[in-house]
Amino acid sequence: MPNTESAKKRVRQTAQRNARNLWRKRRIKADVGGFLKAIASGDAAAAETEMRKAARTLDKIAATGTIHKNTAARRKSRMAARLATLKKK
Repeated sequence: MPNTESAKKRVRQTAQRNARNLWRKRRIKADVGGFLKAIASGDAAAAETEMRKAARTLDKIAATGTIHKNTAARRKSRMAARLATLKKK
């Protein structure tokens, strides 16, 4: 247990940041999951709109520092590759 006032404040701040980061990561999972469902259904138009939505979310959350910008770029690249494969069929 923290004893000093500053340590108590640090515990509060850490809890708030942790909750905020978890919320942001859940948003990423939800948006990417929507894209994956659209890919699984084989609907290229729906997959493209879901990819735009997921890419936007990834960029916004990478800007806050919750995930690294290269992680966001890698995930967007992999989604784009899956979408391109779907469109070829």
